[in-house]
Amino acid sequence: MPLRPASLAVRAYDTVLRQIPVDEAWVEAIRALVARGPVVYVLRNVSLVDLLALDALTRRFGLPPLGFANELGAWVEAPAWSLKKPSAEERIRHALEGGQSAVLFLKRPPERILPRPGNVQRGRSGGDEPLRALLAMQREATAAGRGKDIMLVPQTFLWTQRPGNLRVSFTDTLFGPAEFPGELRAAAQVLLNYKHCAIRAGEPVRLGAFLAEQEEAREAAKAAGTSEEAAGAERALRFAEASTDDAVLARRLTYALLRRLERERRAMVGPAQKPADRVREEVLRSPKLQAVIRELAGSGDEGRLLLEQKARRTLRSLQADPDPATLRGLEMLADTLASRVYAGIDVDKEGIERVREAARRGSIVLLPSHKSHVDYLLMSWVLRKHALQLPVVAAGDNLSFFPVGPLFRRAGAFFIRRSFKGDRLYAAVVDAYIRRLLRDGYAIEFFLEGGRSRTGKLLPPKLGLLNMVVEAGLALENRTISFVPISIGYERMMEEGSFARELSGGVKQKESVGELLKIGSVLQEKYGRANMEFGQILTLDEMREAVGIAPGEPVPPAKRRALVTRLAHRVMSEMNRATLVTPGSLVATALLCHSRRGLPHVELLAQCERLTALLRRLGARTAPSLTRPSGEMRELAVREAALLYVRGGLVRQHVPGDTLTGKARKRARIYTGDDVIYTVPQESRILLDLAKNVIVHLLVDRALISTALLAHTEGQGLAGEVREARDVRRPPTRAELEERVRSLSRLFKLEFMFRADAPFEQIFEETSRAMAEDGEIAFDGDVVRFGPGREGLDGRGWVGFYASVLRNFLEGYRIAARAARVLVKGGLTEKELVGRALQVGEQMFLGAEIERSEAVSRPVIENALAAFVDQGYLRREEGKLVLAESFASEEAVQTIEGRIAGYLQRRSGDLGW
Repeated sequence: MPLRPASLAVRAYDTVLRQIPVDEAWVEAIRALVARGPVVYVLRNVSLVDLLALDALTRRFGLPPLGFANELGAWVEAPAWSLKKPSAEERIRHALEGGQSAVLFLKRPPERILPRPGNVQRGRSGGDEPLRALLAMQREATAAGRGKDIMLVPQTFLWTQRPGNLRVSFTDTLFGPAEFPGELRAAAQVLLNYKHCAIRAGEPVRLGAFLAEQEEAREAAKAAGTSEEAAGAERALRFAEASTDDAVLARRLTYALLRRLERERRAMVGPAQKPADRVREEVLRSPKLQAVIRELAGSGDEGRLLLEQKARRTLRSLQADPDPATLRGLEMLADTLASRVYAGIDVDKEGIERVREAARRGSIVLLPSHKSHVDYLLMSWVLRKHALQLPVVAAGDNLSFFPVGPLFRRAGAFFIRRSFKGDRLYAAVVDAYIRRLLRDGYAIEFFLEGGRSRTGKLLPPKLGLLNMVVEAGLALENRTISFVPISIGYERMMEEGSFARELSGGVKQKESVGELLKIGSVLQEKYGRANMEFGQILTLDEMREAVGIAPGEPVPPAKRRALVTRLAHRVMSEMNRATLVTPGSLVATALLCHSRRGLPHVELLAQCERLTALLRRLGARTAPSLTRPSGEMRELAVREAALLYVRGGLVRQHVPGDTLTGKARKRARIYTGDDVIYTVPQESRILLDLAKNVIVHLLVDRALISTALLAHTEGQGLAGEVREARDVRRPPTRAELEERVRSLSRLFKLEFMFRADAPFEQIFEETSRAMAEDGEIAFDGDVVRFGPGREGLDGRGWVGFYASVLRNFLEGYRIAARAARVLVKGGLTEKELVGRALQVGEQMFLGAEIERSEAVSRPVIENALAAFVDQGYLRREEGKLVLAESFASEEAVQTIEGRIAGYLQRRSGDLGW
């Protein structure tokens, strides 16, 4: 038979069509559907470009070729030799029964000044006749017992990620809007974006199952119509009669398919953009905002008009104004960043698909962890690469300076203050703006921690913006609001230098053009791999049910606060659970938690291997670069992570015997033998601590038990007194150990995020039992001892390692306790006391009273002082910290340090690894 026009066109455009990126999941999904029955690809509107691309893809992957298209069919259908033109039903039947697939266009684009090439009629539905034919074919197949359903597959080609625009341009008038492009515009989109094309198959409709559902609905309606007590009997009977009409069924099927196509498209590009001034006016008409304005203005129109003008100016200063050209430019910048600065970016592909499904169902709220300014760029880059709509991002107003502010605004950022306290109008404007974003279907992104974490650990959640989002979501009864916890991680962070200065007491530098110009030197470094993982998605409906709020029920403030608090802690827990264990975090933990001056490479490998096995048993996710599919650790990953730190100056690599001269040190930097020894300079420990803290939450439960066990067995008493020799090695009872762990967990309740799904007693029981099963501890009746160990390490070694993970935190709290002695003379502001503590910590480290230089850390000391207030050692009075009455003497205040020192070994040497 002669070649079809599509074959010739595909050959002409083969260079382009061959480079269309295709997700393997799409191919596998279509093959699975082909195995279940004939496939009909359903596209929203007539498009020759889409038809040619689909024809090329079916050939490229060996899928059933296209044999029918209800519009533009001559491009893919074999020429008919009969003088009688076959009907659409005959043509589609011939194609599907012959093992081919079909294409069904549902809609034609709106009228344009320039006509579509070819004589295509307008003003009628393009899919009704083929759908009625498919319904008839499905009934015949079901009656004949052939069993296979015809599979209607909603198919979306995204040639450009530019969303629709409600403002009609001259280009749209001539060549069709972006969502309904004509052939000329579509061809231009293909040529410009074919390397970035996205192809998605929506949820298929099984035609046999659809007919069965309609039959069930018809029978139920007839039953309801014959019941005298049934309400709406006449309406039910009319429905039952209409359900037998194929024209009615075709319209219902069309609506179902269009809805699935629209959900898929919205998940990819988001809602159509409105002009900025229109958005402002819609926000200003918010009833809640207007109520606040009237309340603040009082009687008279003059005050109300002034407040409306102020609200309009506020909106103009905070509002996002996404611009596709800017987003495309930033994508190119992110591509460069990803290829030159990072060795790679690991993305949770299963998590991405969960986000896509949530975006199909309704509005999504993205809640990433916040460790770096790169988070903004990386988040949008990953979403764009996976054809998901880009969010509008809540950013601090400290980033609104020129030229970054206008750029971020066009990238989708809206700028808000860190605090709304005392400004009801500002809070009401932000609230109304967020309500409008959710109502319009935008994805929203903000950092629940508020600011960047300087320690590597997650910060406690800030509830202000989350409360606004939840309140707005509760007002949208018919929309599903999904909250997506996201963990973003780095082996090294670009801001590590500034973080080290701040952690050691330096003043945080305000973002400015001057700081921006310094980024050139930062970009010359290599920062290993970045990663993005997604936790369990939480819906607002699920959280409502968890706190006992029925659908449609008014939500009192107390219950809303409970809902927001519960949601925040669930999100933070999911971030921790999704955090990826990387080679860099393992190497940092091993280097910081051993007690000798240097660590040989062979021992580093052994320690990382033990840690990898442990963390996998605890359910942690591991980076693809760290482990093989079998779960075994890759030794090369550890070496590469160690070399990353060596090249960055965080770790020194020594070749035994000749590393004392400068020339030898240069040789050591490129030496790769197994006999190298790694050391960590004291000034670099605080930087490695950032990487260690990324996974510290996975070990903290065991670390608390181990610290308490060692303190009772081999250390000092809780008040700091040295024990009598006969008591020094007495192991604790289970009750004694539990009580000490309880005291530690109370002390650290602001430092770590403990599990919120169980009480302390349950967590202690589960953790101690797991440690006993692993051979780390043993129960001898009611007494707790060291266990036999495992993997070449005895029980005392495991317990010592866990305790070493917490040592720098205990030492930091001891520093804060020592500094609190100065309060005997009078109160100090927190800033003054923290500064004093940092000086005291430096003296204690140089005097060998503490071992870890990373203990001299501003955030740790701030958390310690907050814990002392919570414990009742200190209190806040007129903006100052003062000693509580029972600790206001020199002798009493010393007991605070004594209690903390009681958990510390005099030396960590010979403990652990």
